[in-house]
Amino acid sequence: MDKTQRLFSVMDALRRHRRPVTAAQLAEDQGVSVRTLYRDIQTLIGLGAPIDGEAGVGYMLRPGFFMPPLMFSPEELEALVLGARWVQAQPDAGLADAARNALGKIGTASPQDLRDRMRDTGLWPVSRAASDPMPVLGQVRTAMRSETALHITYADEGGKPSERDIWPVQLAYYEGKQVVVAWCVMREAFRHFRTDRIVSATPTERRFGRRRKQLNDEWHSEWARLNPDWQQP
Repeated sequence: MDKTQRLFSVMDALRRHRRPVTAAQLAEDQGVSVRTLYRDIQTLIGLGAPIDGEAGVGYMLRPGFFMPPLMFSPEELEALVLGARWVQAQPDAGLADAARNALGKIGTASPQDLRDRMRDTGLWPVSRAASDPMPVLGQVRTAMRSETALHITYADEGGKPSERDIWPVQLAYYEGKQVVVAWCVMREAFRHFRTDRIVSATPTERRFGRRRKQLNDEWHSEWARLNPDWQQP
């Protein structure tokens, strides 16, 4: 068991006890020396764990403390870092900042060896140079969360613009482009909108005519009917 796993195991052991438990008992449960256990306790306290007690008396975790599940397998950690680095390279500035902040929070709340592994996964997404930020991506995501219509000006293949209200259902991030799956109020049907053809977008307070979950289910059913070999990821 590496140090990170051991620290989480110590936390779990402390949660199981409602009264102070001695270092000797904890060390025996963890299969380590008392000296190692003392060091682990000090490491946890340094990370912010509210542990009361002292050597020779016993230790107890103060009630009400919640520690997020930051114990990752090597593959889970690699997936998180690789995925976050890919998101950071996209033109969605809001998600890029969020991915960067998420990795920072995980690293700050993690033991040193986990932070070291995060910095040296050796995995990097191969992407073209990041394009300029596209504010419409954030607007689409906000509309999806709030279930409010987005008024857009959209250009067809010939560059001819049209205005319409859409109810965004999905946002697909391809390499180098993004596509919005939405219910088009004007066409009364699902349509796929390339974000590079959205000339302008204006949030509205008009609610979707149906819940996004229902719209999502309807789109999946229609897409599966038209593409029988397609498998939902």
